[in-house]
Amino acid sequence: MPDKGLSLPEFTALLVLAVEARELSNSELKEQYKLTIDGKKRERLNELKLVDSWQPRRGRAFVHVLTDSGWARLAEDLRTGTIPAQTGSSGAMAKALLLWLPRFMRRTDQRLSEIFHPEPAETPQPSEPDLPSGDLETRIRAAYAQLAAQLGEWVGLAPLRRLLADVPKARLDEALVHMERLPDVNLVPESNQKALTPEDREAAVITGDQDKHLLWIGTL
Repeated sequence: MPDKGLSLPEFTALLVLAVEARELSNSELKEQYKLTIDGKKRERLNELKLVDSWQPRRGRAFVHVLTDSGWARLAEDLRTGTIPAQTGSSGAMAKALLLWLPRFMRRTDQRLSEIFHPEPAETPQPSEPDLPSGDLETRIRAAYAQLAAQLGEWVGLAPLRRLLADVPKARLDEALVHMERLPDVNLVPESNQKALTPEDREAAVITGDQDKHLLWIGTL
């Protein structure tokens, strides 16, 4: 039986979690947005598998994160204009922005998760000449060898990027995507999305419309 449309509080919860693109506790939500995800609202969003919620410790505030289904549902509702009714000037302003957002996404060929993502903590890096593809692949394999006890183990892209911090992100992404075509290399998403940190999400490589977080290198 299909679920009915999202209520305004439920839709707002998804939108806030998307904008922040990270785990948020009810305490943070209340402080920053005067919003909490609790009671029936939390239960329904969990039941629909749009939001994952848990308590770090008994008696502590619930922590919430948007699931892949939550990202997809929000993007689809924005695309189709399925936005809960709002009133007043603030409602009109919010609706105008929410109707503009999918047009902007189509025009720039971006996904929702590419627009809403945590700002990386950037440190100035001295400019480096572009590395030949072969040299960069060698460095990636060497960095993998430092992180893995042996070939055939999964290694997170976040620690790999830390070892190759002098390589621009776009350049490293390009090299990893190229290497994935090789018979001894594989990239996959993290199956336990709740285990991902903001750094893990930022370090992901997008291939085939999927965020890949783990690198595997085996033997030929």
